[in-house]
Amino acid sequence: MILSPLRTWLACLLLPLTLSLTPATVSLAQTPLATPAPADTVHKFENPTGTSAAVSKPWYRGKLVRASVVPAVLITYGALHVNNHGFYTNTQANRDIHKLFPTYRTSLDNYLLVAPYLELGAVLLAGVESRDDNVNIGLVILKSELIMAASTFTVKYLVRERRPDGSDNLSFPSGHTAQAFLAASIVHTELRDKSQWYGIGAYTLATGVAALRMINTKHWQSDVIAGAGFGILSAHLGYLTHRNRWGRKPIGRDIGFYPAWQPGGMGLGLTWQPHR
Repeated sequence: MILSPLRTWLACLLLPLTLSLTPATVSLAQTPLATPAPADTVHKFENPTGTSAAVSKPWYRGKLVRASVVPAVLITYGALHVNNHGFYTNTQANRDIHKLFPTYRTSLDNYLLVAPYLELGAVLLAGVESRDDNVNIGLVILKSELIMAASTFTVKYLVRERRPDGSDNLSFPSGHTAQAFLAASIVHTELRDKSQWYGIGAYTLATGVAALRMINTKHWQSDVIAGAGFGILSAHLGYLTHRNRWGRKPIGRDIGFYPAWQPGGMGLGLTWQPHR
């Protein structure tokens, strides 16, 4: 008799708790599982590295900016000293140079401007592997030479600065110096992973060309400094605009050149070993 009222009291006590838990349980059981969002196939190539916009590199750390900083400084210095302007004028520099070399004259600068290319060819013939294959090196050189020729000759005819020896009005910038530093920049880019000394040697040759152009009174200091900038910038633009590895196998590793001689003259031989 005592248990019956006790059971009734416990049932009345537990009934509200049971009713409060049951709807939550039912609602959890009836909630559908979350389905993953469909893959974005429209914008998947806009950020192939997966880097969020918050951590992407700022514009001033981009390849183009880094490649143009040094050439821009050189070209700007040269431009500020055209027509005997600037804090160290062309006349002052020319006077100081010819105090050291009053009578020395040479035509060596006409040959040294391609000496870095000869260095590159000799190193490749010796079996040192460059960054790019031979065919793509040739393509980069061709594009860089076109950029350099177009830019330097356009500026020459726009500025019309008279040479120190008075021979013409095409002094600024120095084409010889631009050519030498273009070649040196390509040597440095192709062989720097093997040794920095290849680039040091090439830039030393290019600097020698710049010095000889001033010693021979063919150019002012502003001409050769700006010319170095034009040459380096042309080489960098040649590489930045070159795309030779968009999913394709590199070509040209088995293509080589060598000097050849036969009765009647010298020539250039070509070797090619096809891939199996």
